[in-house]
Amino acid sequence: MPDPNDLARTAHAELVTRLCRHIECAETEPSLSELASLAGMSPHHLHRVFKACTGVTPKAYALAHRARKVRAELGRSDRVTDAIYEAGFGASSRFYEHAPALLGMTPSAFRAGGAATTIRFALGRCSLGEILVAASARGICAILLGDDAQALLQALQDQFPQAELVGADAEFEQWVAQVVGLVEAPHIGLDLPLDIRGTAFQQRVWQALREIPAGTRVSYTELARRVGQPNAVRAVASACAANTLAVAIPCHRVVRTDGSLSGYRWGVARKQALLEREQRAEAPVQDDLWAGRTASET
Repeated sequence: MPDPNDLARTAHAELVTRLCRHIECAETEPSLSELASLAGMSPHHLHRVFKACTGVTPKAYALAHRARKVRAELGRSDRVTDAIYEAGFGASSRFYEHAPALLGMTPSAFRAGGAATTIRFALGRCSLGEILVAASARGICAILLGDDAQALLQALQDQFPQAELVGADAEFEQWVAQVVGLVEAPHIGLDLPLDIRGTAFQQRVWQALREIPAGTRVSYTELARRVGQPNAVRAVASACAANTLAVAIPCHRVVRTDGSLSGYRWGVARKQALLEREQRAEAPVQDDLWAGRTASET
């Protein structure tokens, strides 16, 4: 006999999927009351169900969707204001309020591919291969690992094609040294400002990752529980994959529920090396794994 709880979760997932499509197609952001009426629920109940399924509130989902649209429109429209309204923001002030967190810069600078934005960077080597460290005026915005220094620089240039990329000065070299020190000895931590850019949900996941002690491993399922969204395992995995601050946001500490390693943006071999390095450190190792493997962890 089917478990009533499983049936309810399935029904909620299907309902929330339909509501997401409604939000995406609406010319203006639907109110919580409007969505609740479509769902046949009270606003409070819908708010709770929607957040449990997606990891974000209906308002945050609508904002993130419009942010994606405005990114696309900024590349097509002649004026920033036109792009904002084409993306469905009823008032430009609403978008500008959230623009720095969503775009990492002003809309004009984003539209220009980072023009008028200065990014300091340095290339170097560490025990894991080549490393690129970059920082905006707000803090470190990229820590990239790889085998080819030129490929890392190209990745930075692709993200900010018209930004002013400035080679490291003496002050920034000290920052780079701290980042390399973190790679070599994760237990020392990193006392530098970070320019963390992402959706509200991504930032919640990344903050939870930063709270995982070195030497500790958690499963994607447990990480979803820690951010208060136990049904959003896939979204949590996607947030880990979107992280561009290697080691500073330690997504390498997330593994499958059986303890095996999943993919890693900078290569599974580097993930294994980081975990083994942390295990060899003086801090105690605590494997924080739960049973209940999910499809997203295979």
